[in-house]
Amino acid sequence: MPASNLRAIDKLRKAANLEPVKKEIELSDGTMFEMYVTPLTMAERERAQRNAKSDDANAFALQLLISKAQDANGQKLFSAGEIDVLKNEVKDKDLQALMLGILTDDEAVEMDPNS
Repeated sequence: MPASNLRAIDKLRKAANLEPVKKEIELSDGTMFEMYVTPLTMAERERAQRNAKSDDANAFALQLLISKAQDANGQKLFSAGEIDVLKNEVKDKDLQALMLGILTDDEAVEMDPNS
């Protein structure tokens, strides 16, 4: 079926490309932290907002980090039980960088040089 004959929903699904993308985040000590992240869907955003149990942007982003950060084999890097450790034993700068890595879509930035 030619692309022009695809239904609107099929075009959107094809364009989504929900495959994990490698993210490398430089930590405050100069080392690199590697994680794989799939693009954010609306359902994941809603679930993270519910799990944050507040309107706090950091709580929301932390929930996304917990649910979306994976290793190269697709295994979760963090569990919900590690939230206190992340909040209390990791530099805020590093945690913010990791959460931003989850929220940014590098492909969209590369495609639009005017942003």
